[in-house]
Amino acid sequence: MSGKTIFIIILTALLTAFLFLNSDEVPFNFIVVNDVLVSKLLVIGVCVLIGFIIGFVVGRPRKTVSSYDSEIERTQPISNKKELSDEDRDYIN
Repeated sequence: MSGKTIFIIILTALLTAFLFLNSDEVPFNFIVVNDVLVSKLLVIGVCVLIGFIIGFVVGRPRKTVSSYDSEIERTQPISNKKELSDEDRDYIN
């Protein structure tokens, strides 16, 4: 087995043990209702899901629109790229 597979198996076993050890009910205070008994497993799962969604939205690459290329082409005069300055010709010769 590769190191990656062993790491995934160990991580899965630790996560499973963590979830089973935290399955008891705890009082949870919502904004409107006080002391609702909710499983720790549900609270942890909802927090992980919300964290994943926030991380995905914040971390995804943004679409970049580059309008600089067209702006440069409009403002610079069209020149022949084969033209050399006198200084360049002297250097080559």
